[in-house]
Amino acid sequence: MAIRIFIDQGHNPRDFNTGAEGNGFFEQDITYDIGRLLFALFADNPEFEARLSRPTSDTVLGTNNTTALIARVERANAFRADLFLSLHANASINPDVSGSECLVYSPESTVAVAVSSEILTQLNEITGLTNRGIFYRPGLYVLRKTVMPAVLVELGFISNRADAELMAYSPSLFAMAIYRGVLTYYGFLP
Repeated sequence: MAIRIFIDQGHNPRDFNTGAEGNGFFEQDITYDIGRLLFALFADNPEFEARLSRPTSDTVLGTNNTTALIARVERANAFRADLFLSLHANASINPDVSGSECLVYSPESTVAVAVSSEILTQLNEITGLTNRGIFYRPGLYVLRKTVMPAVLVELGFISNRADAELMAYSPSLFAMAIYRGVLTYYGFLP
């Protein structure tokens, strides 16, 4: 049976629950593009079945910030995913802050922690961005309410010009890194 991966492209394209902006780029566009590329990689692998939270660029989830998060979780739970991956771009008031990090529910989220470790290793190797580590965020709705292991991937900092340009102009690097991280976790890569 195929391993089910739910890819949540963080934020909506308009109206509410839109993401961060920085250096002329929008988080919701970056996460949409990387998510579509990641979906295509999983779709080409018969070991996996993938689903997107935003299958089209104009998909809007929910009717406000709260229901947008609920919709993402409900879709993943209904899909009966084995793994939930939420894609985001980080932001800081300091434009020099750079790198990738993963957020998981708690240290006891052993699968999520292990998957995060593999994803961060691949992001560092493929994009060259600093591995900023794994952080625990039990208050985040998408980590708390999903019934499967969940990882929120902060791809890079949209507030950092180099990170933002790398995410916007080379989205395939991020998709491949996440894909390879998941493959490594499931034992398909050494």
